[in-house]
Amino acid sequence: MSYGKYAAALAVLLIATPAFAAGDAAKGKTVFARCAICHNVEKDGGNGVGPNLFGISGRKSATVDGFSYSGPMKKANFVWTDENLAKWAAGPAKMLPGTKMVFAGITNKGQVADVVAYLDSLK
Repeated sequence: MSYGKYAAALAVLLIATPAFAAGDAAKGKTVFARCAICHNVEKDGGNGVGPNLFGISGRKSATVDGFSYSGPMKKANFVWTDENLAKWAAGPAKMLPGTKMVFAGITNKGQVADVVAYLDSLK
């Protein structure tokens, strides 16, 4: 097999591998309805039981003004990448033991990808 064929095979694998943001934002908005019980997503909309998630993609953790974060979240110091958003959506307590968020998580990987795509769209 020539290098060109290897490159073509690699390209097919990379295209076939779903990225977190490969979800459907419109479907994610529907799935997010269960999150909207606690989280606002309106620009400058304030916090609810949970912090406002407008513009969360790319933001540093625990940085929404006026929200009282748990100790573990204050210490976590990470960025809300697609990977971290997906881990969080799939199980907040699995990602960050001691978090005060009691949501068990979304078990359907497609729905997780959809929610991440939706959150990515909030800019």
